[in-house]
Amino acid sequence: MIDPKLIDDLAKRLAGTVPEGLRSLQQDVESNFKPVLRSMLGRLDLVTREEFDVQRAVLARTRAKLDELTARLDELESGGKAKRGKTGKKKGNKSGKRKTD
Repeated sequence: MIDPKLIDDLAKRLAGTVPEGLRSLQQDVESNFKPVLRSMLGRLDLVTREEFDVQRAVLARTRAKLDELTARLDELESGGKAKRGKTGKKKGNKSGKRKTD
């Protein structure tokens, strides 16, 4: 839920931008801005700062795990290439055919 203080502050700021000639209506304008702001902000799909921070931490852990797995895969792939001969076939299999059990 959006903090009511934030809405009040935003309504006051918006009311403060009203031209000098309409300042007598400032309190009316400010009180009318509040329901409009609540309605507009309520339609947005917003999350709290806490929810955002939790998701950011999850993303950071996921990226770290992805980097770890990518490095491990690269290591395994480079180790597999060292065991292959010049033709790209595994050493020990001179026929070039796959061994089927």
